[in-house]
Amino acid sequence: MAEAEEQESGSLEESTDESENLLLKWPGLGAFLQDQEEESEEEPKLKYERLSNGVTEILQKGAASCMTVHDKFLALGTHYGKVYLLDVQGNITQKFDVSPVKINQISLDESGEHMGVCSEDGKVQVFGLYSGEEFHETFDCPIKIIAVHPHFVRSSCKQFVTGGKKLLLFERSWMNRWKSSVLHEGEGNIRNVKWRGHLIAWANNMGVKIFDISSKQRITNVPRDDISLRPDMYPCSLCWKDSVTLIIGWGTSVKICSVKERHASEMRDLPSRYVEIVSQFETEFYISGLAPLCDQLVVLSYVKEVSEKSEREYCARPRLDIIQPLSETCEEISSDALTVRGFQENECRDYHLESSEGESLFYIVSPRDVVVAKERDQDDHIDWLLEKKKYEEALMAAEISQKNIKRHKILDIGLAYINHLVEKGEYDTAARKCQKILGKNATLWEYEVYKFKEIGQLKAISPYLPRGDPVLKPLIYEMILHEFLESDYEGFATLIREWPGDLYNNSVIVQAVRDHLKKDSQNKTLLKTLAELYTYDKNYGNALEIYLTLRHKDVFQLIHKHNLFSSIKDKIVLLMDFDSEKAVDMLLDNEDKISIKKVVEELEDRPELQHVYLHKLFKRDHHKGQRYHEKQISLYAEYDRPNLLPFLRDSTHCPLEKALEICQQRNFVEETVYLLSRMGNSRSALKMIMEELHDVDKAIEFAKEQDDGELWEDLILYSIDKPPFITGLLNNIGTHVDPILLIHRIKEGMEIPNLRDSLVKILQDYNLQILLREGCKKILVADSLSLLKKMHRTQMKGVLVDDAAKPFSVVVFHCRHMFHKECLPVPSMNSPAQYCNICSAKNRGPGSAILEMKK
Repeated sequence: MAEAEEQESGSLEESTDESENLLLKWPGLGAFLQDQEEESEEEPKLKYERLSNGVTEILQKGAASCMTVHDKFLALGTHYGKVYLLDVQGNITQKFDVSPVKINQISLDESGEHMGVCSEDGKVQVFGLYSGEEFHETFDCPIKIIAVHPHFVRSSCKQFVTGGKKLLLFERSWMNRWKSSVLHEGEGNIRNVKWRGHLIAWANNMGVKIFDISSKQRITNVPRDDISLRPDMYPCSLCWKDSVTLIIGWGTSVKICSVKERHASEMRDLPSRYVEIVSQFETEFYISGLAPLCDQLVVLSYVKEVSEKSEREYCARPRLDIIQPLSETCEEISSDALTVRGFQENECRDYHLESSEGESLFYIVSPRDVVVAKERDQDDHIDWLLEKKKYEEALMAAEISQKNIKRHKILDIGLAYINHLVEKGEYDTAARKCQKILGKNATLWEYEVYKFKEIGQLKAISPYLPRGDPVLKPLIYEMILHEFLESDYEGFATLIREWPGDLYNNSVIVQAVRDHLKKDSQNKTLLKTLAELYTYDKNYGNALEIYLTLRHKDVFQLIHKHNLFSSIKDKIVLLMDFDSEKAVDMLLDNEDKISIKKVVEELEDRPELQHVYLHKLFKRDHHKGQRYHEKQISLYAEYDRPNLLPFLRDSTHCPLEKALEICQQRNFVEETVYLLSRMGNSRSALKMIMEELHDVDKAIEFAKEQDDGELWEDLILYSIDKPPFITGLLNNIGTHVDPILLIHRIKEGMEIPNLRDSLVKILQDYNLQILLREGCKKILVADSLSLLKKMHRTQMKGVLVDDAAKPFSVVVFHCRHMFHKECLPVPSMNSPAQYCNICSAKNRGPGSAILEMKK
């Protein structure tokens, strides 16, 4: 069994030796070493570093027994009676030979100017580090603890306590003599002591006591929970979180005690203060040290495990846990198993935890090692993320904390992220991240493009290449275009459309496309792309030719954008064949660049296209193309007869004889009728309607339009022997011709269809006319009467005469106009009545009054 345990210990020792250097370099590596098969995904809260330099030299020759920490330096005691002052890097600054035996404890005041030391041989020394002040005393028993007053530098606070079998308080009197007093004894050796402000806390074999130095009263006794543990092997750990909160760790128990003021009414013979335990809980392992961390606790634990081979207990790696205290339990925040030198031989009492409150530094002290734990900063957080290959989170963390990080650069993290994505084969994501990470650094862009080229992924990075600020070397863009040209014509065409033409050497790419067209001359994608390249190169003629060949919709846009009208004068037929509607609109919109005459000449061999052009020209302006109206007669007759009659009606420049000739040749009756009518030959037009169209309604409509009595006579004569025509006339001529003229001419015995209905309609039309006349007469009479009454009321109203008080005769007319009697003409014998000069002038017109006077 002993051999098995020795083998187990040996394997652990080998593991320790192999991992010591790693512990110094990697934060939280202890947790990794605890279980190398299972990698934790939870980020550690602390990072660790072995205190080296002078400490390494000290521990090679001896063993550490105790240590205390000040913000400015460290004090380390050894088993061989020496005390070393160290800087925070572990370099030795001072050395004191205190005793030939173990240093049990070192105490410093808050100023760091005075130090107290006690040793196993009973020696106690308190002295100034920068002054000659010193106290020496040797007791007849080992002195386990010492604590100097936190403000020992003050003359009023020259106090310290020591503990062996009893707790002694030393005070300097007014004559610079030291006197001692016993604070406590009789409960075994004093094992630990912590002094904060006016409160001294110490632990003996029975429990923890607190003494108020200001009132000289002991205010509490916190008994030990597990009395089965030897107090010398599992000593009590004490630490003050603040001036009124004491944390006690003993065995596996943790208690948080709060010192409170007692109410005056409750004092009586009791101390002015009392202690309340605000939290109490158990831990998994034996406690070797405690330290506060904000509202959490840092706990150093001694761990024993059972060997799977020998089934015997052995000393495992100590653990440093961060826990969140609750009222009756705790929550573990993080836990690290620490690989310290010689942990296999250490006991619970061999470990100590010291802390520096100002910087949240924690020192794990063991006989052969001193490890420093500190809170992880953003650089450490980024280190961990990179180690876990969480590059995106690392990049985000660096961007958020870029002012605080010291060891990392955002660009370096970004480049590592891109490389990681490439290694994983996520080429598109890697390329997309280049935009954000590489930014405007043209050199890095070019470097990454070549990397993508090496792995055959130029296509992946092409959509994200910068196209403005910065602009890369033309060779970079040409390299990518060639890559697409070899394997992806559509992708190549997309890049040509999206990339500005000045990014690359256009002539090089044009030549490359032409070389490919030699193998595939009808490839529309390549032809279209070549046309775009010609456009970039301002070679619009070649571009236009390709667009027309391809019948591409952008041909009109190209002509407009680059004013290529001089280039299309001989390509009008091609444009019309491609899209006659757009072509005609473009030609008509730009008559100043391509004349109507030129267009008509170019379309001479394509009369159907010529007609489309001239028809739209006529629609826009009836006069612009007047010289072609004669030609248009034949074009309309051939290609667009429905629009011939509207053209004949709207055109004032059309030769009527020519039009009549063409229409008669083609037997276009309606058009011929219109032309005959327009030329004044209404009888022939009416005859043609009756004989060719046999449409009495149209004939009647024609007669109504002409409003010629002779036409109505001709229409009646033509219809008199045709009963259906007579019916039509009877139904429609009632308002234009007296129906009696038609009825008298109807031969006796002729059967006329629907004669009764026609006669009834004539009578109804007549009655309707009579009713309309009567209605109009009634309205006229009513209006006349109404106006007469209104005039009568108006004339009956009084008239205000302002000149009545003056010696003038005034004449007032019913129209409200007033005149001096002397201003009116004298009435004659023939015309005794007088009229208003103003109203007479309005009604009779200028000069009427003069004419009347002449009469």
